[in-house]
Amino acid sequence: MRLIRSTALLAFGLCCTIGLKAQTTRWQQAVNYEMDVEMDVDKHQYEGRQTLEYTNNSPDTLTRVFYHLYFNAFQPNSMMDVRSRTIADPDRRVQDRIANLSPEEIGYLKVNRLKMNGKKVDYEHVGTILEVSLEEPILPNSTVEFSMDFEGQVPLQIRRSGRDSKEGVRYSMSQWYPKMANYDDQGWHANPYVGREFYGIWGDFDVKITIDKAYILGGTGYLQNPEEIGYGYQEEGQKVKRPRGKKLTWHFKAPQVHDFMWAGDPKYTHDKIQMDNGITIHHLYIKNSKTAGNWEKLKEYSPKSMAFLSEHFGEYPYKQYSIIQGGDGGMEYPMATLITGERSLPSLVGVTVHEMAHSWFQGVLASNEALYPWMDEGFTTYATNLTMANIFSEEPSDFPQRGAYAGYERLAKSGKEEPMTTHSDHYHTNYAYGSAAYSKGAVFIAQLGYIIGEENRDRAMLNYFNHWKFKHPKTNDIIREMERQSGLELDWYKEYWVNSTKSIDYAVKSVEAAGDGTKITLQRDGLMPMPVDLVITYQDGSQEMVYLPLVIQRGSKPEEAGMPKRILTQRWPWTNITKEITIEKPFSSIKKVEIDPSLRMADIDRENNTFSTETKEE
Repeated sequence: MRLIRSTALLAFGLCCTIGLKAQTTRWQQAVNYEMDVEMDVDKHQYEGRQTLEYTNNSPDTLTRVFYHLYFNAFQPNSMMDVRSRTIADPDRRVQDRIANLSPEEIGYLKVNRLKMNGKKVDYEHVGTILEVSLEEPILPNSTVEFSMDFEGQVPLQIRRSGRDSKEGVRYSMSQWYPKMANYDDQGWHANPYVGREFYGIWGDFDVKITIDKAYILGGTGYLQNPEEIGYGYQEEGQKVKRPRGKKLTWHFKAPQVHDFMWAGDPKYTHDKIQMDNGITIHHLYIKNSKTAGNWEKLKEYSPKSMAFLSEHFGEYPYKQYSIIQGGDGGMEYPMATLITGERSLPSLVGVTVHEMAHSWFQGVLASNEALYPWMDEGFTTYATNLTMANIFSEEPSDFPQRGAYAGYERLAKSGKEEPMTTHSDHYHTNYAYGSAAYSKGAVFIAQLGYIIGEENRDRAMLNYFNHWKFKHPKTNDIIREMERQSGLELDWYKEYWVNSTKSIDYAVKSVEAAGDGTKITLQRDGLMPMPVDLVITYQDGSQEMVYLPLVIQRGSKPEEAGMPKRILTQRWPWTNITKEITIEKPFSSIKKVEIDPSLRMADIDRENNTFSTETKEE
């Protein structure tokens, strides 16, 4: 990473000695964007100039580069259009709407001129990708400059970005500029825009947007000229001196981000909430009878969410976060989110918390969402459930991940499940993608608390963020953090849970007298092995636990607070379908024997998890 990157990281407290020592071979590309854009709000079109400083930190010589041109997806017969019209369960927001766009309603993004180091290069527009051939290659450990002129048209709001949303927001400008595709140790990631989310290169953005004076903007980055803009961005008591003319130029800078989003509307209300830790939260929304009350109440919950997430998942590294009404639901971007705003208070808080939590897993860790969507969506769902249970309810749930487990169970029983190694765009159904990414991904983390212990899991999650922020972690990176913290071997968990669709099902086969003691026989009916917490409840109400770790996990989790005392620990080889345990207590003293009463193991059939003498007598 070049000096300018290291400086930016240090400025935001982003370097971690432990992480750097652990990852001496991990490299990634670096970018600096400068863009100057002028909007025509009558035609919904814009023209821009972009200068991109690109550093090749790879060991490879690059003879081609690729840019994403996302707005080209919003044209009849695009890959997004065809996929939406042919998939078994189309996204209701898209369906056949792209096919019916008029020429004035489509989106497009065109590059009109492109040079590298001042020399023209050959390029071709191929759907949502610009393919660029280089006469002079980019050598390892070298920096080049690309300069371009581009133009675009903002599509009618359909998916994530666009104009004139159902709630009346004029511009939701995400995926709006030519964006360099990422190149990493797996090669180029020039994925066409078919439906899923994004993967970018860390860098600094310097963006100027010239637009009609009536428009109020918000999004990624720190506003550099608040004294010329006003609209609530100026310091208290600061006099605003707007330049003459019908337009204003908004100047934003965003350090160390992988994307840049902005939104604009003349009707926005802009509120600022200043947190004690110096972070400013911006709310931008259209105030009306459907929004006024709940967005006012949101001022209480957005800083609470930021504080809770920072405490439990790592310090938020920027000084600003913007919650903006726009888009078509909820979508995360660096330092900001677009959400629909005409919601009930629980829904408004829920979507805000979810999109804010993405700031950790998509905004800062930023795993490749084409290949590992569950490492963002699932981990974010897990964090959302935990945060909502602690900030929104007076009586926090004792099992906040219940919904995620239920969603995974439906998927596992549906016959539609596909391995989580499936590329995001290549799932056969939207249902299989969504349930795997959100529900099964959340259970991945929640269930690790069962396998290695809650405290170990929570510490490992903090270590994961601190070691891997700004480094695009992959599946093995989160597994290794859990292994380092717990001392257990967990490759088997990854191989079953991520790489396969094998499910968990354990049963209490029999409980019977064995001399003066009791023999308990357990059986694995599912194909995925797991350690087993077996809780025995006696007639007097007392409880004890038999703990059966897998041989292949090479150790035991620590005893957990709130769980019964262990009276026996025996390893269970995964090759053995059944396991017999004998305890000294007589059969007559037993009231119930239950596998995992904590419900943290994602057993898809709990009907066979319990033996009860009361049920037997009935």
